[in-house]
Amino acid sequence: MKPCSTPSAMRRRGFVGTLLRAGAGAAALGQPRLWAAAGKKVTPADAFDPVIEAFMAERKVPGGALAVVKNGRIVYARGYGWADRERKIPARPDSLFRISKPFTAVAVLRLVEQKRLRLEAKALELVTLPPVLEAGQTPEPRLRNITVAQLLQHTAGWDREKSFDPMFRPVEIARKVGVPPPAGPEAVVRYMLGRPLDFDPGARYAYSNFGYCLLGRIIEKVTGQPYEQFVRETVLARIGIRRMRIGASLDEPALPHSKGRRADGEVRYYTRDNEQADSVFPGPTKVPLPYGGFHLEAMDAHGGWIASALDLARFAAALDNPAHSPLLRPETFKLLYAPPQPPASRLPDGSLEDHYYACGWMVRPIAGQGGKANYWHSGSLPGTATLLVRRWDGLSWAVLFNQRSEDKKLPDSAIDPALHQAADQWVD
Repeated sequence: MKPCSTPSAMRRRGFVGTLLRAGAGAAALGQPRLWAAAGKKVTPADAFDPVIEAFMAERKVPGGALAVVKNGRIVYARGYGWADRERKIPARPDSLFRISKPFTAVAVLRLVEQKRLRLEAKALELVTLPPVLEAGQTPEPRLRNITVAQLLQHTAGWDREKSFDPMFRPVEIARKVGVPPPAGPEAVVRYMLGRPLDFDPGARYAYSNFGYCLLGRIIEKVTGQPYEQFVRETVLARIGIRRMRIGASLDEPALPHSKGRRADGEVRYYTRDNEQADSVFPGPTKVPLPYGGFHLEAMDAHGGWIASALDLARFAAALDNPAHSPLLRPETFKLLYAPPQPPASRLPDGSLEDHYYACGWMVRPIAGQGGKANYWHSGSLPGTATLLVRRWDGLSWAVLFNQRSEDKKLPDSAIDPALHQAADQWVD
């Protein structure tokens, strides 16, 4: 799926097409809002609420949350629907949802600033876990060439579309490594070090959860701290984020390898058809897919965090002005947003594609805006979907849902262009 986060992506069918014709979602709700005709100043609630509500109503999403930033300040935040549908607990802007990767990238770049790590460093000279090999097998020689930068930019050589995503095979991997299921991060790394790569490191882009799992282990090796502790102390504490943590797979008392129940203030996760799955944990064979169908704790560095829309908005605000960021030095922002080395993300003529993955962010340069760009990241697991957008004009927003679309696509295919138009309605 091609990422959006651009005005040109607004030519979509269905939900988005209805929004464009009706004025940012009003018709989808059956309540036309003709702000301009009425001479009313458009508020953030006028612009954003109909879009979120229409998106959720069409997909029967129980709950969501939104936070909007303008010029480094949170200007609007709201919860929608239910954090817990059965207990009738409303979603709030500070409700906690499962989220994704940009925090790991900033943590790595803070180590680069401290001269404790180089982007050019060979990743597997830093993480020296023994590979799990079949009899007579030798390690994949190309593994030695993978750099930290390639892990950050998803060009390291793993392609889940061509082979598989190991982060969703914790039982099989545990059996191969000889540890109790579900496999933790180190067991996953050992297993993958015995597998062939899907392409030469640096040759092209392919989104890799495992690459960020490996970055988490590099952070631990360099710092001597657990991954979560380092990120909380070195990134989150600097911007006043206190409730973020690695989430729990289960919604019940702790089992081996799980931290147990969902956190206070965390939403309940849903699937459209109450989908069941084989549990990756000892105990019941069948479980609700979001609660034991995968091992969230092993996903720490690529998708294991829980955070609120307000937390993500604070993070966006902290990156809004590189000259005065509490997280990174101005010169480090060039590394954060730099494209991968050729030939990755290049067209046949050698020019850069119109968007690319940098260090933890998708980047789309905006023509005629003095080198400015739109930055965004989306994420999805069974039971959750998130999108964080930082726009070239000083607007940012975070939107989170406790159910992903029925087709299992990320939310940006529909909600992203609609939110861009909502933002335009407001700022105009």
